[in-house]
Amino acid sequence: MRAIIIGAGRGRRLMPTTQNAPKCFAEIRGKRILDWTCEALRDGGVTEVCFIGGYFIDAVEREYPHFTFRHNREWERNNILVSLMCAEDLMDRPFVTTYSDILYTGALVADLVASPADIALGIDTDWRTHYQPRTQHPPHDAEKTITRNARVVRVERSIPYEEATGEFMGVAKFSARGGELLRRHYHQRRAEFWDQPYRGAPRFQNAYLIHLFQDMIEQGVAFGHADTHGQYREIDTQEDLDLAQKEWGR
Repeated sequence: MRAIIIGAGRGRRLMPTTQNAPKCFAEIRGKRILDWTCEALRDGGVTEVCFIGGYFIDAVEREYPHFTFRHNREWERNNILVSLMCAEDLMDRPFVTTYSDILYTGALVADLVASPADIALGIDTDWRTHYQPRTQHPPHDAEKTITRNARVVRVERSIPYEEATGEFMGVAKFSARGGELLRRHYHQRRAEFWDQPYRGAPRFQNAYLIHLFQDMIEQGVAFGHADTHGQYREIDTQEDLDLAQKEWGR
């Protein structure tokens, strides 16, 4: 199984930690976020890693020469959806994609890999507990989900707090067919909306993954899911980093 790690962005909200290093180099309990990610991916059955870099990509290339690399040279002007598609040529067989600033377990990856769905999202069902101490990252900014009958029926930040059944963690699995569906919908919407507003993004090139995911769901594409109950952390701010130092792995 191949993994595609999306790590091109700068992580401005984690300054000064990201002043001279990529965000995924921030350390949690003596280990880089990227090393936690690689451990979870390996434990979940991943054997090959592609890293999509931009900001300080040279540092990642130097420290992780065994990775395959794709360079998002426009990282300062685009967002995570366009960044992912820098590795479009590697989507010809099943793969897992993941944000580079999150902590999760190999068990979640294994469940995603084992999912019979062509596309399956990793979801934290204990997301409200995760947000309680986060004063700098309020719940309305969470990539919330609603699931029903083993399907993701909605994935949007605008889902009301009380209605959300979980939070999309930034980890997803695609079968070969799922990857083909992703590419097809991406190029269709890119051609239609490239320099126009798209589902809340000011322009398509600034869209998030969940913007396209929700669009695909509304077009009838089935999304499955694999859940964790709290074994997940997002590292977006210095506060998140401090909280993870105290809580992760215990």
